[in-house]
Amino acid sequence: MTIDLRSDTVTRPTPPMREAIARAEVGDDQFGDDPTVKRLEARVAELLGKETSLLFPTGMMANETALLTLCAPSTEVVAEGHCHFIDWEDGAPAQLAQVMMRGVPTPDGVLTAEGVEAAIRSPNFNQPRTSAIAVENTHNAAGGKILPLETMRAIRAVAEKHGLPVHLDGARLWNASVATGVPLADFAACADTVMVCLSKGLGCPVGSMLAGPRSILDCAKRNRRRLGGAMRQSGILAAAGLYALDHNIERLADDHARARRLAEMLSSVPGLQVVPPDTNILMVDLAPDVLDAPTLVARLKERGILVTAFTSRRVRFVTHLDVDDAGIEAAATGVREILA
Repeated sequence: MTIDLRSDTVTRPTPPMREAIARAEVGDDQFGDDPTVKRLEARVAELLGKETSLLFPTGMMANETALLTLCAPSTEVVAEGHCHFIDWEDGAPAQLAQVMMRGVPTPDGVLTAEGVEAAIRSPNFNQPRTSAIAVENTHNAAGGKILPLETMRAIRAVAEKHGLPVHLDGARLWNASVATGVPLADFAACADTVMVCLSKGLGCPVGSMLAGPRSILDCAKRNRRRLGGAMRQSGILAAAGLYALDHNIERLADDHARARRLAEMLSSVPGLQVVPPDTNILMVDLAPDVLDAPTLVARLKERGILVTAFTSRRVRFVTHLDVDDAGIEAAATGVREILA
């Protein structure tokens, strides 16, 4: 049996989700007549406290659509220095949205209002104009770290002071809400546009949402089409999303508990430095005198345990609904035995 801890995107639809997909009432969403898509978009907008939302094939497309919609070409977006936009979107902001990302260095992935304020450029004919602020919650590269609500509110206040829109890359915002008890809408209120993923943590095979005011989303819909994101009978995908919203949000607490359990088990292994997880992503650093990350990943794969080499000496484990307690025990045992 394979234990796949590479990402929370590797989940398979459960039988009840497949049944919901099979029963989905569909139409042509490009003509605006897919009833299941309409229900999903209304439901996500309500959860996030926004006027409306749009279904996208991927979170990256939704992110890039937000930048295309909010920012003029040749301007600059302020974001944390190792956010998804900068490290994991393959230069798409520059190519597709034609904007530059101004990365703010942080020690722990937590963007601050002070850091944002310092990165916003004063008007200067020789420098790019700041056009938006992007925040990520939870922060993938920082190990699923939660950006606290009070910090997001402070960043929002800076944005309003400078007349700048805020985009929230909330791919795993569900995790932040479940872990803190803060309603999704409270986090979302700190941003003009919000992206959330259905295929991370919630177990859907495909899908992300972009939410915001109708005036912005009407323009975003045109940009989505230009990027190839206009879909037809996408109610088949939306049905999975509706099922996930009903059944798979609260259970994210189980993933968080399993990440903490794995962290506890690995913290006693010599040669490992475990970063305590906020949510479902566990980062483990390898000391110089033990195996490097690619070698450990290869050795674990031989045992049927799949994880990710995040850097040459950092391994990432991501818990999700397809990995149970026994899988966590097996993963910890595998690491312990390989490094023994």
